[in-house]
Amino acid sequence: MAYLQADTKQEQATSLYDLANLSKMKDLATHAPEAMNAFVAFDKAALAEGAIPRKHKELIALGVAFTTQCPYCIELHGNKAREFGASDREIAEAVLVAAALRAGGAITHGTHAVKGV
Repeated sequence: MAYLQADTKQEQATSLYDLANLSKMKDLATHAPEAMNAFVAFDKAALAEGAIPRKHKELIALGVAFTTQCPYCIELHGNKAREFGASDREIAEAVLVAAALRAGGAITHGTHAVKGV
């Protein structure tokens, strides 16, 4: 039972989706530096200005974050999208595009369950 109390105290100190958890990414880098460095470089390259402007990339990232339901990504990419000039209207449209895609996926996959008449 003592382990349960210790875990509960730790959870109270840092909840599952507390942004403070992101500071632990340095621990990943300590234990797996090559892989973590490769991820950071890839992430930076993927989100860099290119044929798609940064604002649009951040809106795409937000749409993905909404469908994967990652609160970290929603917070971070929402802030970045705003930093690159995204408006609430653009973010709202990204929400609805993500919702449409997720709903569309449910409907198209639902066709596999229909046996016909």
